[in-house]
Amino acid sequence: MFQNFLDRCCRFLTAVMVVCLALMVVMVFGNVVLRYGFNSGITVSEELSRWLFVWMTFIGSVIALRSHAHLGTDTLVSRLPVAGKKICLGLTHLLMLYLCWLMFRGSWQQTLINAGTTSAVMEASMAWFYSAGLFFSVVAFLFILDDFWKLVSGQLSEEQLIGVIESEEDVAAVEAAALKH
Repeated sequence: MFQNFLDRCCRFLTAVMVVCLALMVVMVFGNVVLRYGFNSGITVSEELSRWLFVWMTFIGSVIALRSHAHLGTDTLVSRLPVAGKKICLGLTHLLMLYLCWLMFRGSWQQTLINAGTTSAVMEASMAWFYSAGLFFSVVAFLFILDDFWKLVSGQLSEEQLIGVIESEEDVAAVEAAALKH
């Protein structure tokens, strides 16, 4: 039940990323056409595109985290016995949870500091910009905690104890499998 909820959230976030990318393409391309063709432009498009890019990056990182699609190396861990793999994966998860906490704390501070500051063109609160880090740190924390619980409760197979994908082709295969579910 909870896994289905997380998968639906990732599908929704993927749709949000598609919308962000489409808006960025339309705004940047439209601005180029307006500048070169009509000697004018949409002033908000550059700043809004930058904000959408930042949000899209953090959303994409969350989705990659959920589907274990980040690249890495497993030279040492793959040679360890099952208990060693579990210990390494557990320590990795604990370290990532701590890093999420640090990112949350820093993003929270930046959000508070910049809450009264507005952006140059859109005149929107810069807190919205820095809240992308808050979003990432909270959602990533939940996803990592879920993976850590699976490890501690023994729900992971031996193949799942190595959280590394060896190549970009394997990442594409994992993403395709995730979309089928």
